[in-house]
Amino acid sequence: MRLLHTMLRVGNLDHSLAFYTEVLGMRLLRRNDYPEGKFTLAFVGYQDEGAGAVIELTHNWGVEKYELGTGYGHIALEVEDAYAACVEIKGRGGKVVREAGPMKGGTTVIAFVEDPDGYKVELIQKKG
Repeated sequence: MRLLHTMLRVGNLDHSLAFYTEVLGMRLLRRNDYPEGKFTLAFVGYQDEGAGAVIELTHNWGVEKYELGTGYGHIALEVEDAYAACVEIKGRGGKVVREAGPMKGGTTVIAFVEDPDGYKVELIQKKG
């Protein structure tokens, strides 16, 4: 078994695609419209689906907003330098909601950014 993808429901697919590709630097791997079901699926990631897990952005036509709920946490990305990543993300129009710094009670450097739908993405600085 292997992890294939994480699915997020998004209210504005164009805004979400811009965030994940232009702000976080992922690639759009594939996008398919399903007119009979009235939804679109777009898959984004840093590598091809056969090589690693990706994110599935699901846009249900006519739905502009979702309640995120209390059970969802975040997606985590490893970065070389969390401080520099925050500067780059802000420069690309991204929203940093927790600046880079050591995690509470630890030494791992983390930061959090937020996508257009309010989903949190944690940046974890690579150790070593």
